[in-house]
Amino acid sequence: MTETLHNLYIGFSVALAPNVLLYAFVGCIVGTLVGVLPGIGPLAGISLLLPASFGLDATSAIVLLAGIYYGAMYGGSTTSILMRIPGEAASVMTCIDGYEMTRKGRAGPALAIAAIGSYVAGTVSIVGLMLLAPPLASFALRFGPPEYFALLLLGLLVLAYMSGGSMLKSLAMAALGLLLGMIGIDPMTGFFRFSYGLVELGDGIGVVPVAVGLFGLSEILLTAGQPTAPEVKKPRLKDLLPSAEEWRDSIWPIGRGTVLGFFIGIIPGSAHIIASFVSYAVERRLARHPERFGHGAIEGVAGPESANNSATSGAFVPMLALGLPSGPIPAVMIAAMMVHGISPGPLLISQQPELFWGFIASMYVGNVMLLILNLPLVGIFVNILRVPYPLLYLAILVFCVL
Repeated sequence: MTETLHNLYIGFSVALAPNVLLYAFVGCIVGTLVGVLPGIGPLAGISLLLPASFGLDATSAIVLLAGIYYGAMYGGSTTSILMRIPGEAASVMTCIDGYEMTRKGRAGPALAIAAIGSYVAGTVSIVGLMLLAPPLASFALRFGPPEYFALLLLGLLVLAYMSGGSMLKSLAMAALGLLLGMIGIDPMTGFFRFSYGLVELGDGIGVVPVAVGLFGLSEILLTAGQPTAPEVKKPRLKDLLPSAEEWRDSIWPIGRGTVLGFFIGIIPGSAHIIASFVSYAVERRLARHPERFGHGAIEGVAGPESANNSATSGAFVPMLALGLPSGPIPAVMIAAMMVHGISPGPLLISQQPELFWGFIASMYVGNVMLLILNLPLVGIFVNILRVPYPLLYLAILVFCVL
């Protein structure tokens, strides 16, 4: 433990250097904007800005790209809550209850709980990353094809069970999702499946376009034919902070989302997306009043938002300890490390402790930055609701198409 604290001290001495602090701040700002803008997401944001990191030293480059990653996790909730458009795929579940809270005039508390839950989950999961990286990474390494198949099958059955309603319909939708997921290039053979000669379908059907269509465009189509615009209560200054009851209802979902997200993040796949779906299903199943879900339950915002941020740190465990990407975003970050002459893996901690512990410490600093950035912006974001309805929904339509 003493050695860990000493290493963390070394990390903070690196992370608090002015140039590293600057790039952490830039990464957080860019990441938040990437998360707020629908359809871009952290993968596209990091990929587009990867060339900008080539002229930096290795620590600054990794801190910049990591800031974009978890900044996007924070920012993705904003348009989900205010406009029912997921900023990125992990924020799909936040749309359901976050937008209903907005319609009831509780957009401020929803945004505040999302920011605070993200901060708590991010900070706690960094402690987990710092203490548990080597043993957890070696456990994940034992997973082979049979274990992944069993795990995914279990995940589908759990989601079908927890979704409520007809089990048959839930399993039918899971089967339809699997069929849609088969579209694109087979990762093992390189064979084009169900692409019908369209090269554009090589990457498969994207989660974000589907989510934007289901949530954003459907909302416009539902309200376009109404003689009067749907009522959205305008927020007052005193309504921007969560009530005592909302704080109380959010504590356990934030805790459960943090633990779930971290452990799901270690497992290969789109961890932050899976974590938010599982967290929402768990909160709905454990809730004393499950009928509130879908109608503005604060637990439906607190749990998924905490889970997707915690999964971000979990995804770094196999990446840093073994050099194995647990998803496309860590894969891009491994490529960035290799460009700078760094080989992620078991020897990284012993051979380049300043970089490893500087990266860990920068995540603590980045989470504080994001909390300071996002909480004051709640009042500014909520004022979007004061825009006249015809102008607001025209802008939403343009964002959806883009």
